[in-house]
Amino acid sequence: MTQIQIVNHRISNTMAFDFGFQNFGQDEEEEELEAEWQGQNLRDGLILLVDCSERMFEVENEEEDESLFQLCIKCCKTTLQNKIISSEKDLVGIVLFGTEKSKNANEFKHIYVYQELDQPGAPRILELEDMCEEKFKTFTVDYGHSLTFSLNEVLWTCQNMFANSPQKVNSKRILLFTCNDDPHAGNQQLQRQAKTKASDLKETGIELELMHLQLPGDKFDVSKFYKDLLYMDDDEATDLADPAEKIEELLSRVRSKDHKKRALRHISLSLGEGLDIGIGVYNLVRPCTKPYPVKLDKKTNEELTSHTKSYLKETGEVLLSQDLKKCQSYGDKKIFFEKEEVDLMKRFDASGLYLMGFKPQKSLKISYKVKPASFIYPDEQSIKGSTTLFTALLKKCFDRDMLPICKYIPGKSSPPRFVALLPQDEELDEHKVQIRPPGFHVIFLPYADDFRKVKPEQMPKANGEQIDAAKELLKKLQFTYTSESFENPVLQKHWRNIEALALDRDAPEEMTDYTLPDEDKIRKRAGEAITCFRDLVFPSDYNPGAKRKAGGPAGDPAAKKAKAEQTAAGLDLKTEAEAGRLGKLTVAILKEKIKQENIPCTGTKKADLIDAISAHYNIGM
Repeated sequence: MTQIQIVNHRISNTMAFDFGFQNFGQDEEEEELEAEWQGQNLRDGLILLVDCSERMFEVENEEEDESLFQLCIKCCKTTLQNKIISSEKDLVGIVLFGTEKSKNANEFKHIYVYQELDQPGAPRILELEDMCEEKFKTFTVDYGHSLTFSLNEVLWTCQNMFANSPQKVNSKRILLFTCNDDPHAGNQQLQRQAKTKASDLKETGIELELMHLQLPGDKFDVSKFYKDLLYMDDDEATDLADPAEKIEELLSRVRSKDHKKRALRHISLSLGEGLDIGIGVYNLVRPCTKPYPVKLDKKTNEELTSHTKSYLKETGEVLLSQDLKKCQSYGDKKIFFEKEEVDLMKRFDASGLYLMGFKPQKSLKISYKVKPASFIYPDEQSIKGSTTLFTALLKKCFDRDMLPICKYIPGKSSPPRFVALLPQDEELDEHKVQIRPPGFHVIFLPYADDFRKVKPEQMPKANGEQIDAAKELLKKLQFTYTSESFENPVLQKHWRNIEALALDRDAPEEMTDYTLPDEDKIRKRAGEAITCFRDLVFPSDYNPGAKRKAGGPAGDPAAKKAKAEQTAAGLDLKTEAEAGRLGKLTVAILKEKIKQENIPCTGTKKADLIDAISAHYNIGM
């Protein structure tokens, strides 16, 4: 089983539904966990390591083609822009190696720290933009090229940048961009030193990822050098993605690697007494929203912080957390509970997944959509051997076409739910880049109370000819949907305006709204089918573009008032109150009856009106 590579779609700035489950909302506990992450100021550290040897600057046509170095710098620029949107507190640094000039704290030769490890900002993006468009032309003069660098010293420089960072970094990652598959050919000492340093990085928690590229007609052989550098043990070896030649391929790979995939929670999957698997629970999809406005002091322009305090109404005394209690009304009495007692009442069992049995996969109906699904993946750090057992369970579920049914308790104060674990196999694209990770989707199953019987309304039924026309129309309009193809136009416009302001642009970058239907393409593909369906279903004088006339009974206030008066005239308010049917009446009818019966009432909400009527007739007192 290869390592998980869940793509974080916040970077693409879209509302993504890649795995077929929409994220309409989260549990309170999940929201608290994410708020806790933000409160801890967890920062990811990322260093982009770019090879600057002469081969990285080779192009067939200088006027039309872009060099691999330009692709790398474009990728660095896009990464910084995405970081500002998705996680502005992360630290990013850029290091060039294979240069003639040197600039680093250790004074190593042929290593140039282009940008220190710091938060991304407008000046750094403009610097990369200038390098990509103009300064790359004079790179040989300004920086030079050299093949006598030591990859050991390059990795050492990156390690020191993480160590000397004044801000605490949660996860550390290095992305190495190169087209040279054997940088130390024939020099066993430099190769051995590089492999030793790569091992040191792994022990200190720094991940090294290869973003290999290749020129047209060339071949990048990972087995020459980088396979031993990246995978110290045979158990960790996996197939690397094909070398990138285009900016889209490179961005896709960097997008899946530049962000730490944090588990929402770490729990265990219990298969029986004494047999547990350590797993991490992930949210594959998260909504991307506009950032909240920050309140600033009008004099100092500094960010304001808010503090909340509770006061006793009678004396104005400040109340502490231990002074607050919760209560439940029973009859005329209020039963008070301590916070600890409430927590104990909410606690059912230890958090985790508990296997209840197995069901055929065909028994899981598509209509079972209670809430957004989660995704589980083995966590080897919590329980050793989890990956092996998890892989065996996943394989057997595929072989026998079964899915496990489990009791799921997300947290210590969460109620138990029954879930189905839907297996998913790993999926790679044509370049061997992971599209889908292997694991289980956690599908929440409905309770009996979640089902309801809907009485079908008596509506006109379509005949066979109309149904066939509708099928033909839908067939013509079908296409393969991918969430990345439809960006959120509101967010895109928002961030483009901010980007234009920060980078001092004259106007924001033009945006194409792909959510709008392409009428010309629709007419070309399904024009005849649309005309046939319209002629069979709608009357001859039907005009789909005509607007409904305003007014009428639905929108006329006078008509609404007259209807309420008419309904209230034949209504016995006391009988309705005694029967407990006041809640089924509209606010307009309740107000009209209160007016007719001269019932004193100060509120305007429905609950206030019902309370006033009940008090007037001494019902439920």
